[in-house]
Amino acid sequence: MVTERLEEKGYTIREATQNDIAEVMHINRVCLPENYPAYFFLQLQSNYSKAFLVAEKEGKVVGYIMCRVEYGKSHFGFRIIKKGHVVSIAVLPEHRRQGIGKNLLLNAEKALKEYGAKEIILEVRVSNTPAISLYEKLGYEKVKVLKGYYSDGEDAYLMAKKLE
Repeated sequence: MVTERLEEKGYTIREATQNDIAEVMHINRVCLPENYPAYFFLQLQSNYSKAFLVAEKEGKVVGYIMCRVEYGKSHFGFRIIKKGHVVSIAVLPEHRRQGIGKNLLLNAEKALKEYGAKEIILEVRVSNTPAISLYEKLGYEKVKVLKGYYSDGEDAYLMAKKLE
């Protein structure tokens, strides 16, 4: 796995297990207003285990990314393809700006390629400038504005990236 200097900072990235779900749900509740029931996390972990990753430090989960694979129209052409979808990514506030989110995303991209995905998509709040900046640095493009996407009415950018 790509860990770009994370290990020297004491962080590791690995596939999530069912035993991690409670910590992942805690991070989700702390970091994001969009929360999911336990069965949703368990289903994604079971079905797409290679693309459901956690960042860990000193035995504690401090960040995660969970993805799924779906079929849909390519954002870079006119064919139906397999797409990786980043359902959720979060890092606890005190562990941000360490490269954890970037490395979670890069490792998820590799895993989604193993599942046969040709591109990857995600939604991000239009106000989440740090995340948008990271995604753009990693090659994601804004392909659409999703009006009122979030439960509080905020719009989202749908962003996409070709997986080579």
